[in-house]
Amino acid sequence: MSPTTPQSPDGFKDDALLASPPTAIAEGVDEDVVEANRRVFAGWQFFLFAALAIAYSSFHLISLNVYPMETWSFRIVHIAGALILGYGLFAGARFADDDQAASPAWLKWVAYALLVPAAYTLAQVFLMQQAISGGAMRIDATLETLHYGYPLMATTAAAIVLSWFYRQARHRFNPADLVLMVCALASAGYLLMAFNTSMRMSTGTSFAPPGISWAAISGSLLILELTRRVAGLALVVISAIFLAYVFAGPYLPGFLGYPGLSLQRFFSQVYTDAGILGPTTAVSSTYIILFIIFAAFLQASKVGDYFVNFAFAAAGRARGGPAKVSIFASGLMGMINGTSAGNVVSTGSLTIPLMKKVGYPARSAGAIEAAASTGGQIMPPIMGAGAFIMAEVTGIPYTEIAIAALIPATLYFASIYFMVDFEAARKGMRGMRKDEIPLFSKLAKQAYLFAPIIILIVALFMGYSVIRAGTLATASAAVVSWVSPNKMGVTAILKALQLAGTMAIQIIAVCACAGLIVGVISLTGVGARFSSLLLGLAGVSQLLALVFAMLISILLGMGMPTTAAYAVAASVVAPGLINIGIEPLIAHFFVFYFAVVSAITPPVALASYAAAGISGDNPMGTSVASFKIGLAAFIVPFMFFYSPAMLMEGSAMQILRVGVTATLGIILLSGMVQAWFFGPVNVLKRVIMLVGAMCMIYGGIYTDIAGLAIGAGLVIMQRKQFGGGKETDKVQAPAS
Repeated sequence: MSPTTPQSPDGFKDDALLASPPTAIAEGVDEDVVEANRRVFAGWQFFLFAALAIAYSSFHLISLNVYPMETWSFRIVHIAGALILGYGLFAGARFADDDQAASPAWLKWVAYALLVPAAYTLAQVFLMQQAISGGAMRIDATLETLHYGYPLMATTAAAIVLSWFYRQARHRFNPADLVLMVCALASAGYLLMAFNTSMRMSTGTSFAPPGISWAAISGSLLILELTRRVAGLALVVISAIFLAYVFAGPYLPGFLGYPGLSLQRFFSQVYTDAGILGPTTAVSSTYIILFIIFAAFLQASKVGDYFVNFAFAAAGRARGGPAKVSIFASGLMGMINGTSAGNVVSTGSLTIPLMKKVGYPARSAGAIEAAASTGGQIMPPIMGAGAFIMAEVTGIPYTEIAIAALIPATLYFASIYFMVDFEAARKGMRGMRKDEIPLFSKLAKQAYLFAPIIILIVALFMGYSVIRAGTLATASAAVVSWVSPNKMGVTAILKALQLAGTMAIQIIAVCACAGLIVGVISLTGVGARFSSLLLGLAGVSQLLALVFAMLISILLGMGMPTTAAYAVAASVVAPGLINIGIEPLIAHFFVFYFAVVSAITPPVALASYAAAGISGDNPMGTSVASFKIGLAAFIVPFMFFYSPAMLMEGSAMQILRVGVTATLGIILLSGMVQAWFFGPVNVLKRVIMLVGAMCMIYGGIYTDIAGLAIGAGLVIMQRKQFGGGKETDKVQAPAS
């Protein structure tokens, strides 16, 4: 966390930078963007929470590389640390300012009063631990309920509600959140005590001590509230619906009905590796936190600025230059950044104003940035941590997943590139002038800044574990900075660790919340019943089953970060696709793609809404435009099913043929959408282009030949009519 907000919302300081040859056009890409509800401390409070964030990041580095902990204990501490940091940094209500008065003083004293029962439950955990250490086999159930369970539940619920109404200045701490931090300690402390004794074996049975259920209920409430603060209401509402299903399911008709679970049996099991401590937290506590630390080190060494500047130097002078820069820069940043909306904010604050400057309407500028930032989540090798979650869930080696993602990611970015290029040609847009972009020759001398990512890729493909490769890449980011203008000393390294701890809060809360949903799915068996429904649909038509799976994946992903969206969809939809005969890799890539593109799918499109906030356009209009630009992403997953060579499954010739023809099909599809192909395209030609595109996208040998013939015919016709684009200036005057 930085004590001040970024100085420049546009990514550059003033127009003077564009008037003379700049050494860098991108500034502030690596700045820590302070969310609207994040506290900005000063003095001892700033140093306290900075130290906590540094300790949290360091704990993970040490545990993953030097002194490993028992698995469940490590994950409990991982979540508890995020809860404590999260409640310290993120407020539950708007801050008091000129328009909003601070809350009355009596609310503060109510919050301090709640500290008494919260501290009492924490003391009870200590006493129970002492009893267990003294030889007791278990704790009296009545004692657990009266002296631990009831006070913990009442205090947690009351403090959460109080935090919604307690409003004060941004630099002040909320005592209600201090209560929640103590409750997080009390909940985690009991679970650590119970799961390190024979009580762990009783989870999910009638013999489970009630304290586990009370700790799990309190922990679940804390996770849901923190998720609301850092990721909005969408995921919380979905989680609440799934939790309601646990107890309403026995009364529902048809395939939704199930025998039912008691409150104690469900919650004594949901805070185990069947739910909250399961695959999503397993990934967030290892791969994701490690790559967040890696990204923080890259930010601290200003590599993000370099990536964007490099993209400007490489593509800035092409027609519609800033839009093409957006594609390259957002792809590079997005594969490291775990959220599409976060990537939009970091790179879009620079690229969107520049796109508008060269002639793109606000809506197009926002849509291009949203689509490009979303594409970063499917770009290997990191894929916004999606590849690591897929490897954890499926057991398929990470390297196999990263290689399989190459062609689909290439198709997605090719689609956006040609959409942008054809729109620029149709509207007569210019690129940026030579004096408006950095010198490529100067940036090429700093190409060594790509070394950390290259080291990461090489280490992974040499067979190093993901944790070892990520640690090496993180260390190399610090070492490489020593020969760059932004050297990382001790202070910069500590700042990177602090930034990582802060950045990790959102994704850890989201993964834990997704784990709650996964727990409901696995413990109630609703996933298996959904699989049987898909199986029935597949008996009618496999295409119908795939379309239904697509809609459910998008619906589950709406309003959710990529990681949570995929985790939930992988639990609900992927098993059903596997049961109808689809290979596990294809099934998981199918749901992963649609979970990712839910960020640009109306009506709830987080990436598009973030872009609209920067461009100043209507959010819904931007989401529709970004949906159109990212159209290929809605077709590519169906290509997996009809042509597995898209995922590198097949002979070299099959893979080459499918890759080339699918790319040509994507170009035709882009031309059809933009009504441009070496010149304007009428309605009849657009229909023909659509047919040709679908033929080549389908992937069959005969359809490929037909599609190539259609494409060749269109090229000859358009070049003959418009001279290969030489006459385009006569078609429409430049818009810049």
